[in-house]
Amino acid sequence: MHTSLPLAAGLGLRLPHIREVIDSRPAVAWFEVHPENYFGGGANLAALQRVRADYPLSLHGVGMGLGSAVGLNAGHLDRFRGLIDALEPASISEHLCWNRTDEECYNDLLPLPYSTAALDFMVEQIDRAQNALGRPLLIENLSSYVSLVDDAIPEGEFLAELSRRSGCGLLLDLNNLHVNEHNLGRSAHAALAALPLHAVGEIHIAGFEERDDGLWLDTHGTPVREAVWDLLDAALARFGPLPVLLERDTQLPPLAELLQETGRAQAALDRLGVRP
Repeated sequence: MHTSLPLAAGLGLRLPHIREVIDSRPAVAWFEVHPENYFGGGANLAALQRVRADYPLSLHGVGMGLGSAVGLNAGHLDRFRGLIDALEPASISEHLCWNRTDEECYNDLLPLPYSTAALDFMVEQIDRAQNALGRPLLIENLSSYVSLVDDAIPEGEFLAELSRRSGCGLLLDLNNLHVNEHNLGRSAHAALAALPLHAVGEIHIAGFEERDDGLWLDTHGTPVREAVWDLLDAALARFGPLPVLLERDTQLPPLAELLQETGRAQAALDRLGVRP
């Protein structure tokens, strides 16, 4: 089992909403946060610990850079492990990406080629990370804006083999699949069909923005599009009930608006006969 999150809809909790969550204790099943925002401890971590007293938490990393050729950063892993020990989250996850070289660290999630060499390297890196953290990871599929010359394995098959060989679970981001289908011509439904039923431990939904040149950007700055809601229904029909998270990172609306959208995700689970 890759997660002990409730089979219910959760919400990505961002710092501007933490005080309101503590004060109002909204009716949401669980929250997810980016652990890097709490590595420094202090008031932010103290507030998150108050949230943790009332809700299950997922730690969704954005800075590990599992696919970086320079390897994993020991200090980052130590801080992540310390937060796991302090909060006892129901789930931990990271992205199928790289973000570092010997000289620089990029504030972005940069895509890997879907090649045999990249697969071999990612299996090694995930094994090291899981051993250091003492927990299995969920690995999230990434959005991309260009096809890479070394791409040789279909996205769904790459993810399936990554899970099989490393023992990690998969965090299925449906918005990323939809964006990739538009930008790169990859079939979102073919990716769903290639994934093993047991490997998917969580689903993300979010919104994207459309550029004037036709490119779609995974900004998490708009409401979820209808096509992604349709993908959610298709994913739940294939994999059964799973924790479903609504992400919003930019242009944050009031918490009440996000809770309403989270309610729509819960309604999709309710149609399967699932109650939080």
